[in-house]
Amino acid sequence: MANGDEFRVIAEHGCFGGVQGFYAHASSVCHAPMRFSVYRPPQASSGRVPVLYYLAGLTCTEETFMIKAGAQRVAAELGLMLVAPDTSPRVRLPGDDAHWDFGLGAGFYVDATFAPWSKHYHLYSWVTQELPALVAQRFPASDAQGIFGHSMGGHGALVCAMRNPERYRSVSAFAPIAAPTQCPWGQKAFGGYLGEDRAEWAQYDATELAARRGFGTTILVDQGTADEYLDVQLLPDRLVEACRASGTPLRLNMREGYGHGYWFVQSFVEDHLRHHAALLGR
Repeated sequence: MANGDEFRVIAEHGCFGGVQGFYAHASSVCHAPMRFSVYRPPQASSGRVPVLYYLAGLTCTEETFMIKAGAQRVAAELGLMLVAPDTSPRVRLPGDDAHWDFGLGAGFYVDATFAPWSKHYHLYSWVTQELPALVAQRFPASDAQGIFGHSMGGHGALVCAMRNPERYRSVSAFAPIAAPTQCPWGQKAFGGYLGEDRAEWAQYDATELAARRGFGTTILVDQGTADEYLDVQLLPDRLVEACRASGTPLRLNMREGYGHGYWFVQSFVEDHLRHHAALLGR
């Protein structure tokens, strides 16, 4: 499967009758080596299968979801391919590790326009264009695609889906940063990556997009009531209001007693996989 410096197999492991793999390639949009992981279900050995992209949250890598979420068992049953990209380029820039919520591991799934981030931090284009093209070329992926994510990745999934409804048939999120232009995490990231152009910020705000564009199928969101970031950073009520205004179907499950981490994600990941499988035709 390797092809010089363009594509590299880091590791592959048998998993629930399929293959869990970790890979790298030379990204032309990020101008850097980029890593991602793919779970190929057993059904992929005999034909093309739907693809579900997962975008991870702050500080995570391409390994986090595949190791912590426990999703492969259900994906194997449903015949879903899972793809999880890294959360930022790993090319070092001055000050990229000064803050845990900005820089390394915190790309926010935007195409940065502000130096020095604009040279490499093009996560939006990588996730929505270059990576799907590579997956289609290298793996038995069908045209049916969905996307979901957690926290920063929930923000990214909602934005990618609403800006590209022709690409994604389904979308869901765990504890998404639903209105990043209105919370400290988002304001810090957008100011650093995009400068002060608030119109550009709005293109990466799920609440803004839901109000103006909406989405064609039901958006599924799970949120823990004991999440320490709920009231200041996540703001799901803003997304609810925006979806109501545009007539976008939204199912928000408030999960009593659950926090923000992967104990929460793994508790409800099966619900999300079945939601996507129904819309992707499995």
